[in-house]
Amino acid sequence: MIVLDLFAGPGGWSHALTVLGIRDVGLEWDEWACKTRAAAGQLTIRTDVAMYPVGPFLGKTTGLIASPPCQAWSMAGKRLGLLDQPLVHQAVADLAQGLDTRATLLTACRDERSLLAAEPMRYLHALHQHGQPEWIAMEEVPDVLPLWRQYAALLRGWGFSVWTGVLNAADYGVPQTRRRAILLASRTRTAEPPPPTHAKLAEPDSLFGPGRARWMSMAEALGWGATDRPVPTVCAGGGPGGGPEPFPSGSRKTLSDARDRGTWKPPDRPATQTSRQANEPHRWSWSLRSNNQSNATVRSLQEPAGTLFFGHRANQCVWVAEPTPTDAQAPAPESIRITAEEAGVLQTFPADYPWAGNKGQQFSQIGNAVPPRLAAHLLAPHLGKPLCPDDFTLAA
Repeated sequence: MIVLDLFAGPGGWSHALTVLGIRDVGLEWDEWACKTRAAAGQLTIRTDVAMYPVGPFLGKTTGLIASPPCQAWSMAGKRLGLLDQPLVHQAVADLAQGLDTRATLLTACRDERSLLAAEPMRYLHALHQHGQPEWIAMEEVPDVLPLWRQYAALLRGWGFSVWTGVLNAADYGVPQTRRRAILLASRTRTAEPPPPTHAKLAEPDSLFGPGRARWMSMAEALGWGATDRPVPTVCAGGGPGGGPEPFPSGSRKTLSDARDRGTWKPPDRPATQTSRQANEPHRWSWSLRSNNQSNATVRSLQEPAGTLFFGHRANQCVWVAEPTPTDAQAPAPESIRITAEEAGVLQTFPADYPWAGNKGQQFSQIGNAVPPRLAAHLLAPHLGKPLCPDDFTLAA
């Protein structure tokens, strides 16, 4: 019996299953995501999910996972998938009856990726004829919730217990307020969301059990400490997809002194009065800015990050600094681009996760991945596996 992971990406669901002692088989098309999965030791079939036959999985699949590509629906993209919703709903309804109208419907779609959200139903209909799968877990951006509700109505007609809703990853120990539409279904147990383990404010213990911990901050996840105003690492090297260095040539280094003492000293510049002032160490308050738009999310290191998304904005997610009130007149350091390792940790991947490709390809994989810690909370009840707080070790 296998767990089938459609649109497996770089391994968000797969890493969660590994933590829980289970292996899945992932279907994925992207070359670099497949290379990342291979380096992480995950089983992968490189294929187009929309073209791959269901036959090899019939009678063998205990669980089905699906996170269709979200670019067509995401706030970060053109959102043409929202205009294609009626076509996607029609495809799901047809596939649930064994009717494959995808080719015709695709010609009317404004974004060719929109119809990928209907692909899980093709697999589910075929598997259902064999009394499988036992359980289902699906994830997408919040705007896909109406589609998940359509899936839920159909699955209930097949005997599944189903829950759909929007969950905040920060409520499950992810250092990121990433909201996602979730579908959970089961033939053998009542489908329901996992109980949150974290809250915006820490809760006291009560007669009913321990209170929830405070949301995990970026500083805590990255191992930078919660009170010493740590500073990020300069991302070394430019290269394809990576963009220019945020500092002049020769200044690539880890700001270890600043991390230890909460201070920062910029690289040498011509000996002007301004530069002499800039070369004096100061204490700074660091935050993560999601992009360079006027409405960009900016979060302090002592908070969770906003939703991480990259794509063509990969180089716009930067650490920015402001002086403390006692140093209000001091010139602020330049912004520092987030590294792939830091972004991966904020998605709850291990710090040494083997991301493949250049910077742009790595950032794309990270932004599209399911946070493994959230995935583990969603999957553990179906697998009858306990999930402990120490199961996810992020930065050292």
